[in-house]
Amino acid sequence: MTDFSKLSREKYPMPEFVAAALAARGLDGAYRARPAYQQNDYIGWITRAKRQETREKRLAQMLDELERGGVYMKMVWKGQA
Repeated sequence: MTDFSKLSREKYPMPEFVAAALAARGLDGAYRARPAYQQNDYIGWITRAKRQETREKRLAQMLDELERGGVYMKMVWKGQA
């Protein structure tokens, strides 16, 4: 289980559509392997989008990055792949 206690920002709840997309692509484990700040940043970034098209585009980017590994918000990430 991810420890969110050290986050300095608001913790965003996991929306059902994101959980469903992670499950459909088999990326639940890859998502949960990321640090708490990355999990929270992805959810906040996706859910703050005003337009549905933008939410879908951001969700697709998160899923692609999780699948590829080594990438976080289009930046190289040298943590767990």
